[in-house]
Amino acid sequence: MNTEINDDTAQRATSPIQLFIPQFESIYKVLEPLSWLVIRCACGLILAVHGWGKIAKGAEQVAPNFEKLGFTPALEVVYLLIFVEFFGGLCVACGLFTRFFAAAIAIEMGVIFFTQYLPNGFSWLNRGYEFVLLWGLVALAIAMKGGGAYSLDKKIGHEL
Repeated sequence: MNTEINDDTAQRATSPIQLFIPQFESIYKVLEPLSWLVIRCACGLILAVHGWGKIAKGAEQVAPNFEKLGFTPALEVVYLLIFVEFFGGLCVACGLFTRFFAAAIAIEMGVIFFTQYLPNGFSWLNRGYEFVLLWGLVALAIAMKGGGAYSLDKKIGHEL
């Protein structure tokens, strides 16, 4: 009986899903490979905007805010965040050194999840951890999968 269950589970896992509207199959075949590119670009570019904000204000102007939050040495932390958020975000969007920067982003989100947002609860309306958790998990998924088919990592044939 146990062998039958395992065989049935394996068969379902490898059999193709039947589409409700089979005429959409050709559209899905074109769009499916692009889905990871969309996820990567969304994560990377949204994060790069946060990094750009720190660049535009100047690290020296931003550092006192991070010191108030308990991050020391604050100026070095801001430079690290600029590197991870702006340059790392652009690299994730382009699929260059994708796993490295996505892992760095996931670590950053984990740190701020525990140190800044967890005590406030889930809802972002109360300065909660909702979005930090979301972006941390997206970055973690990107780190696990890598750049994918449409990435500079794939084009150069190497991953970091």
